[in-house]
Amino acid sequence: MTRRTMVAVTAVVAVVGFALAAVVYNRSVEEQAAAALRAELLVRPHSPVFGPMDAPVTIVEFFDPACGTCRAFHPIVKQIRREYPDTVRVVMRYVTFHNGSDQVVRILEAARLQGKLEPVLEAVLAAQAAWSPHGGGAPNLANAWQAAGNAGLDVTRARRDTLKPEITAILNQDMADVNAAGVDKTPTFFVNGRPLPSFGIDQLFALVREEVAIARGGS
Repeated sequence: MTRRTMVAVTAVVAVVGFALAAVVYNRSVEEQAAAALRAELLVRPHSPVFGPMDAPVTIVEFFDPACGTCRAFHPIVKQIRREYPDTVRVVMRYVTFHNGSDQVVRILEAARLQGKLEPVLEAVLAAQAAWSPHGGGAPNLANAWQAAGNAGLDVTRARRDTLKPEITAILNQDMADVNAAGVDKTPTFFVNGRPLPSFGIDQLFALVREEVAIARGGS
């Protein structure tokens, strides 16, 4: 190979290398931008958080209080929190696909104003069959209120609070994010921004364990 040929080859390799580096860089920038946008869609400042605020692993659950599968997954999510009390937090996003869900979300947010979100959530889910119209028809919201009151909610105050514009804003923002994120069923989970590869209990546990291992410096 002549010196001129070697110079030409070296120049071509350099150009190709630069082009590849540019592609990789651009892809990295695009991925970072997409991740930032996804993070904003998934977690809002108003979102209820269960677990340490600074936990390195975040499960985002798009949750409809009238959804039977959400109720079935609730103890699973609690089990994950018990297994990783210092490492995992759960961020709840509201979805109102079912008839009456928006009113029950208002009850939950009124309970949060009283510092009673978790016990009221537990009570409302336990009583879901009594108020949610799974077979069609109108929801029996009186039963949802009764369950919340039995869990310690000041119902008189809560009925006033459900009308607050900030609660309406939370409902509107969450449903806007539901649409933007392409969520079409509940529950939908993301773990540190990653969707489940397929829906299921084992898949949720596996993705959480993977992210916990990464957070702890493992592989």
